[in-house]
Amino acid sequence: MEAQAVAAWRAPRLPRISVKSLLLGAATLIALLTLLVAAANLLVLAGGGESTDNVAEVPHAQAAIVPGALVNDDGTMSAMLQARVDQAAALWDAGKVDRVLVSGDHHTWGYDEPDTMRKSLVAQGVPPRVIFEDHAGFDTWSTVVRAREIFGVDSAVIVTQGFHMSRALYEAKQAGLDASGLTADTQGWGAQGTKSSLREVLARVKAVYETSTGAEVMGGPRIPITGNDGSVSWGPKPPPGTPPAGSPGR
Repeated sequence: MEAQAVAAWRAPRLPRISVKSLLLGAATLIALLTLLVAAANLLVLAGGGESTDNVAEVPHAQAAIVPGALVNDDGTMSAMLQARVDQAAALWDAGKVDRVLVSGDHHTWGYDEPDTMRKSLVAQGVPPRVIFEDHAGFDTWSTVVRAREIFGVDSAVIVTQGFHMSRALYEAKQAGLDASGLTADTQGWGAQGTKSSLREVLARVKAVYETSTGAEVMGGPRIPITGNDGSVSWGPKPPPGTPPAGSPGR
């Protein structure tokens, strides 16, 4: 009897999935992802603010915010970062901002974007007392949220390249900043510019996610941008032996 039961039992037959069905499902998924990416990009591109490449057209603001970019191993700034810093110095010279906030990556002693930017600004005549450093500006969202919450910035001019500007202004607005933009396209960026522009397509999706979910950023003690001594934000002096990219010395 048991043998007959075993013989009669058959494993259930799985439904057959045709190649056509698989291709249709894959195409649908790709279409949905493309739609999602397109929608996020449209939202960011339409939801930012005004920007210009002319310092004279920039409205006065409490602070210039300079997001970080690559510092080379020899301690020099990449061309993109140098252009941002130069434009920030021009804003100060024109009386368009009361303070300058340089924000970037300083995750190790061997790499320090904010301090490198500060030194260049000082060399261009910007008073050290008006330059504030954010050492935890690891990405655009961190930069603008910390500008608002840690440094108490109300109005700002974001200084960055054109390919990055829409996202920077969108995230600044979502962080509660009254922001305009000054582009730092003082030259053509060639292959690097093309690569960065393509990267922005997905970066805008990330921006929509971060702003929609209120993604957390690193906290810390408040350092009011209205203070008269920016050096309180500079952090400790680098230890002996710090490599050039770590901005050794003061």
